[in-house]
Amino acid sequence: MSLIVAARFTTFPAAEDAAQKLFNAGFVEEDVTLFFVNPRGQHARHHAVGDVHAGAGSLAGPKHAGMHVTLGAVVGAVVGVGIFAAFAAPILVSLIAAGVGAYIGSMVGAMLRTRDGGHAAHHWPFYEEMRASGVLVAVHVSSDNQFDAARVLREAGGAAIERASGRWQQGRWADFDPLKQPEPLNEFTERHA
Repeated sequence: MSLIVAARFTTFPAAEDAAQKLFNAGFVEEDVTLFFVNPRGQHARHHAVGDVHAGAGSLAGPKHAGMHVTLGAVVGAVVGVGIFAAFAAPILVSLIAAGVGAYIGSMVGAMLRTRDGGHAAHHWPFYEEMRASGVLVAVHVSSDNQFDAARVLREAGGAAIERASGRWQQGRWADFDPLKQPEPLNEFTERHA
């Protein structure tokens, strides 16, 4: 794992200016990168397939839909026969009444099935994102020059200076996770305030 120091800037020109100041301070291009961090909640952390926010009861709905359609059809047929017997309606009206009854019965049955009724709790994933959006300038550092990088970033107007342990690969922070809570570089704040 590599030691990384990073700071947030509000614009790309400000971040590019900070990168230039890092180069002027002796850091090499392959150890400095900048990239945009999306605003909170916009990090595409949903599964590609399926509905992760579906209620527990709604997942069983399709499995039991056939049973509810059958039950609705039976109720509809009974209603249709009742209409036919009570009003001496034509057979076509009785069939339509049975079909409408089946449809309404299946809809009501499916809706009742999707309600949890207190039997299952909703477990929706919750990501508390602590990192604000902006342009992040990240520097691959050693324990000897981490405070130099932090000083340059602070003097260039960087906010939320942090230290991280990550994988630095081909001149960039390869395993950056925007949802991971940043570790403030407290030693820099205390030593150089």
